[in-house]
Amino acid sequence: MAKGRPAGLRLETAVRTQIEFQQSSLDDLLAADHRARQVWDYVEELDLSVLYGRVQTTVSSSGRPAIDPAILVSLWLYATLEGVGSARMLDRLCKTDLACLWLLGGVSVNYHTLSDFRGSAGPVLDELLSQSLTGLIASGSVAVKVLAVDGMKLQSLASGRSFRSAGRLAELHRASVETVRKLRAEVDEDPAASERRIKARRLAAAEDRVRRLEKARRAQAKIEKRRDEAAAGQRRKEPRKDGGESRASTSDPDARVMKMGDGSFRAAYNVQVKTAVDGAHVVGVSVTDRGSDYGLLNEAVGEIERRYGVTPDKLLADGGYFSKTDIETLHGRGIELFCPLPRKGRTDPALPKRGDGPGTIAWRQRMTGERGLAFYRRRFATERPHAH
Repeated sequence: MAKGRPAGLRLETAVRTQIEFQQSSLDDLLAADHRARQVWDYVEELDLSVLYGRVQTTVSSSGRPAIDPAILVSLWLYATLEGVGSARMLDRLCKTDLACLWLLGGVSVNYHTLSDFRGSAGPVLDELLSQSLTGLIASGSVAVKVLAVDGMKLQSLASGRSFRSAGRLAELHRASVETVRKLRAEVDEDPAASERRIKARRLAAAEDRVRRLEKARRAQAKIEKRRDEAAAGQRRKEPRKDGGESRASTSDPDARVMKMGDGSFRAAYNVQVKTAVDGAHVVGVSVTDRGSDYGLLNEAVGEIERRYGVTPDKLLADGGYFSKTDIETLHGRGIELFCPLPRKGRTDPALPKRGDGPGTIAWRQRMTGERGLAFYRRRFATERPHAH
């Protein structure tokens, strides 16, 4: 009861637990200018022939019909605009959020449907988002002349026990190949249908393990090659303190052991986020298996150029991206880098060092002045960007 309400009054109060039957449609409940309507109108104009070509249910086939790809595309586009990237979160919204219910129009979806569609149609969705942002950039609604780049470590589900050395991976791979050979022979020779189905499932599981082990072996070779290149670049003459043995995960071969924000080392991915500083719009996201951000600036610029056909004038990044090679390349292309000066050592970081090129010298001078520092601080405005 609200405070100050005297006893004895007869009032009509809210009863929100009463079950009611209302005569209205979803279309009546959603505002005419709601963003969900704009998303649907936009999706209806798209060419989704690639997605419709994957649908196998027809008017002559039996079973439950497939969900219209236009509905799933509109759901993911709307979720992206609202800053939702999780299939589980979108699944919850599809049960309670009026806009998502309107887009569904009575069609039922679940987490697996949403997740599987995003996985299979990921490149198509990515291209659609790129096209829409390209239009916004061309119209001047989104400006990418000043670009901020930041990395975020995303922990993998792979456990530390799943990481194996090259020798151990080779042993597991040979054993798995032999298991597959024996199971395939049993399936071919066994006449009993029920037992054959059981062995077929075991065979499928064994073949999947062979594929994962083969992928892990390729990942381990890639890690070893990258280490050798880094050692050659640093002219390392002493063996690595960790023994130099590279390892890869059998459950998630794409993951790498990385140093996390809390100082611990865990299996993870390095997610690179590119944000247009003016307006704080996310204009690019990529995932790499490199444990550090060092040397990733040119890749960031290249992604923006491929997606939208524009090149930023200025680039903002933290100290982890510092690479003289990147700085010189960016300088040669007329792109100013705003990245803090390193504070290691006793020498003044603003003074030119041996091996500095014209781009590195210009960068040191730029970040010594108050203008450069003030401009770099604009990067912090992108820490909570709007998702687009």
